[in-house]
Amino acid sequence: MPGVLLTALYPVHGLSPVLIAGIVLLAFGMACMAFFRNPDRKIPSNDRVLLSPADGKVLQVVEVDDEYVGAGFRIDIFLSVLDVHVNRIPTAGRIDFVKYRAGKFFSAFKDKASEDNERTDIGISGSGGKFKVAQIAGSIARRIVCHIRESDEVVAGQLYGMIRFGSRTELTFSKKYRPCVKPGQRVKGGETIVGELTANA
Repeated sequence: MPGVLLTALYPVHGLSPVLIAGIVLLAFGMACMAFFRNPDRKIPSNDRVLLSPADGKVLQVVEVDDEYVGAGFRIDIFLSVLDVHVNRIPTAGRIDFVKYRAGKFFSAFKDKASEDNERTDIGISGSGGKFKVAQIAGSIARRIVCHIRESDEVVAGQLYGMIRFGSRTELTFSKKYRPCVKPGQRVKGGETIVGELTANA
């Protein structure tokens, strides 16, 4: 079928099927290179802050009562296919768990994606308490990659995985921290400060 299509395009555009195929493959390769890019980031050296675990747009900042973190906040970040898709550790600490859960593939910007979609959660114990980061697949993203394991020691800004082709990342933390971002704001993984310890913490 591809050969028939390329042959059909030849008399219209005056290009040979081989050249058209080369152009298509080149464009696909460049798109893949852009998607898997990992730009350098200026990671703040401040142990009183939480860094964004992903590039993207903040969907919401909500109060939660999480079974691992306790009473706190959750920041939901949507990653479009144009965003950098590597995930980063928000704060230094020790990995308490890595949990994978199979699920559905609703659009990642919808609230039900948080409850129903395929996901991997990691729990981090740090000097500021407990934190949870969730990698959530979307309608296009069908592959979650997580390189860390339970008991690993991690540092703020460290790469630990990625979600391929559009997704959602969530960060949950205690009320000892105040959120520093708001819905609609663009954030950069490992660089944007999304939470800060309160003065009395």
